[in-house]
Amino acid sequence: MTLVVIDTNVIISSFHGGNPKAIVDLWRNEKIRLCLSKNILNEYIEVLNRLEKLDRKELNELLILFTTYRNMNFANKTPSIKVVINDPDDDKFIECAVKLGAEYIISGDKELLHIEQFGNIKIVNPKQFLDIFETKL
Repeated sequence: MTLVVIDTNVIISSFHGGNPKAIVDLWRNEKIRLCLSKNILNEYIEVLNRLEKLDRKELNELLILFTTYRNMNFANKTPSIKVVINDPDDDKFIECAVKLGAEYIISGDKELLHIEQFGNIKIVNPKQFLDIFETKL
């Protein structure tokens, strides 16, 4: 199974449909496995709870999935890696991917996407990931 780290912006964008929703659906349907760290989960929950215009039923379903750790690998502690110069807060996605052996970081963040690859980890946008995933099937 493909291991992925999903940036918070992709999770938020999934509520509006399109490629981000397709990625979250792949995770929900157990086609990909989500890698999460304590720092990423905290950010997901914090950002999701701040947004008022989201579908509450879908939001609650996501929060339940996150807290039950279904179809995911979880790391309490991750290595300290400093790579994202202009947005060091995004280092947590790389740290999680390294710790849990993720193959991809899926993001819409230009600072992360600019890196393109860290070790064996490819950093791609949602459309790129879906294109790659379809060719693997």
